[in-house]
Amino acid sequence: MLIVGAGIVITAVAHRRNLQPGLIVVTLAAAASFLPGMPRLELESEVMLALVVPPLLYSATRGASFTAFGQNLRAIINLGVLLVLGTAAALGFLSSWLLPTIGLAAAFVLGSVLAPPDTITTVSHGEELGLPRRVTTILTGESLVNDATALTLFTIAIGAVSGVHASWGSGIRDFFYNAGVGLAIGAGLALITLWVRRILRNPTLETTLALLVPFTAFLLAEQVHASGILAVVMAAFSISINTSLDPRHQYPGAYRTRLQEEAFWPVVDFLLETFVFAYIGLQLRFVLDDLRQSEDPGLSRTLIAAAVLLLAAIVIRIAGVYALFGRWRLNDLLNKRRLARDPEFARRVEEHRTRRTRGRTRRDTPLGAPTTRETLVVSWTGMRGILTLAAAAGIPETTESGAEFPGRSAIQAIALIVTLGTLLIQGTTIRFLVNWLRLDVREEREQSAAMRQHANDLVNAAATGTADDDYDKQRAALSHAVTEGTVDEETARSLINEIDLRQAARHTLT
Repeated sequence: MLIVGAGIVITAVAHRRNLQPGLIVVTLAAAASFLPGMPRLELESEVMLALVVPPLLYSATRGASFTAFGQNLRAIINLGVLLVLGTAAALGFLSSWLLPTIGLAAAFVLGSVLAPPDTITTVSHGEELGLPRRVTTILTGESLVNDATALTLFTIAIGAVSGVHASWGSGIRDFFYNAGVGLAIGAGLALITLWVRRILRNPTLETTLALLVPFTAFLLAEQVHASGILAVVMAAFSISINTSLDPRHQYPGAYRTRLQEEAFWPVVDFLLETFVFAYIGLQLRFVLDDLRQSEDPGLSRTLIAAAVLLLAAIVIRIAGVYALFGRWRLNDLLNKRRLARDPEFARRVEEHRTRRTRGRTRRDTPLGAPTTRETLVVSWTGMRGILTLAAAAGIPETTESGAEFPGRSAIQAIALIVTLGTLLIQGTTIRFLVNWLRLDVREEREQSAAMRQHANDLVNAAATGTADDDYDKQRAALSHAVTEGTVDEETARSLINEIDLRQAARHTLT
């Protein structure tokens, strides 16, 4: 109760001063851990991950655009998979060198904990910062994919510490098994949920069902040793797109459930994020005490390792983004030059492009490499956040054999220090970087305004009166426009929310 009450006050003040609430909460909680008589709060690691991560990931996925995800799939995979794998490997090897006594497997646990940046924090302030829509789309997609990649690596690394994996090959096989089965479970659970929702047709029951979905997807997948994270992401993607944009799921009264869920999930996000930031901050004194009492790695070596890994995490992010996007731009440039001088190559490329884009709208077509300025912004959004803290808190105290988990206190201390460091260094300077780059988003916002006007015209043309059928026709018109590619998902969802509000107001007044 005290944590939530303090979180309300801190978040209100932070929003007024354009500060990061999570940074303030974790800093004050860390300071509070040194108060005399402060008890040590401990939760089982499995409980921590199973209670916190699924609903946060489900909520973040609900608002993602499937079309925009597809347009930027190459950038998202580059950042969310390749860069996370590279970062985890680099930080893992570096950790094993800095802290040799914890072992290579535990070092890779630390690498997987530190690998994924919390880009969704930047996205939530994207319009306020003046970020181009493409940057926010890439960062949103990355936040979903990198969480799944990092936590899958985390699970494999934890298993390696316990002796579950005998070789790298078995770990790689487990990775693909985790991903494939996790996605299948998420998709299957989404189909069942959509069917049940049509039967329930009750906002309270449907919202309760929605709350159960992320936990069910996560635990079902974990029971068969698959990726619970990917199961949650797939379920959230499938359910949110169908309930908002598929006319087959626009049953009578569905608007009330959508409105209730739009108000419900931000509350869940706030409660869980405040709890995790406060929980890990309140561990600081006790983690440092544990390190002081241990001879190896010890407090001094751990603090030095934390500083080195903080710098390495920032540098690897910048270098990795520039390497991946730079190679992409270079390939595009070389292809353009070859197209100009080789007519036969140009003909084959055009035939291939025609086959790939047949049946697609302009908005379905994959985009080219991000610009230099977009690359710089993306490279600086490497702040670690809620997932790093939750994963660190979720490290078990003992291995399967009952032995003490090697380097657990050091890993948790380093995770906290790196998170605080990136929030202080990058989180407080991203606004100045965007202002300095003078990113011009006027044309983009004019296009968005024109698209919204076009969508409004479609809505107005579909309405002939005030009956509930008209609201269904308006939503169907928007769904059709999204399918045709004349209106994007973000605009359609925003207008569907307005239609839902008008329908609810009409029933309230009558």
